[in-house]
Amino acid sequence: MSRLFNIFIVLVVFTFIACNSNKKENTAPIKHEKTTKGHNEIIVDCDYTFEEAIAGSKAPKYILNQLKLINVRYYSTDKKIHSGQILTNREITPKIESIFQFMLEHKFPVAHAIPIVKYDWDDNLSMQDNNTSSFCYRDINYSKHAKGLAIDINPYFNPVRWKAGHENRINRPIGAHYDPAIPGTFSKSNPVVQKFRTLGFRWGHSFSAKFDDHHFEMQY
Repeated sequence: MSRLFNIFIVLVVFTFIACNSNKKENTAPIKHEKTTKGHNEIIVDCDYTFEEAIAGSKAPKYILNQLKLINVRYYSTDKKIHSGQILTNREITPKIESIFQFMLEHKFPVAHAIPIVKYDWDDNLSMQDNNTSSFCYRDINYSKHAKGLAIDINPYFNPVRWKAGHENRINRPIGAHYDPAIPGTFSKSNPVVQKFRTLGFRWGHSFSAKFDDHHFEMQY
């Protein structure tokens, strides 16, 4: 009888320990992974570090020290929200962020926003891909892109078109045609163009020799 009683006590104690052990495990906090599915999906077009974004640039150090890599979100041509990056001059960073917020709120589509390092610093390849970008080092005497003080938006939708007297020059990017009916294309009445102007940018449409409709540069 005593032996059976001892066995009973052991079973009770074992059961008590097991139950309390399970209870402790079940009360542990549950870790929830972030999801990008469904209506909250954000498509990441690029995620460079600053060092990666300037890798291979021929710009001198004093210019590279003026730059900042910013993350931006935009409504893209696939009607989804994307996350990209703009490598630009620190002086105009708040204005660029304001422009992207404005375009997102108005659902003005931006095809891509990726630093030109992806295209081996070839601006023509970037434009051909309809990529939006700011810094691209070149001759600082004629281009504000060399210091990141300009930005090109949807260059394939808004190609360079040469004006009268310059018809022998090639419109770029190759194969692009200007059609203001296409979403993401600029016109004089476009609210994004007006927003740029209020922030102190000059629109490339006003250049003397060409309609550089994708180009906006800071006026200092």
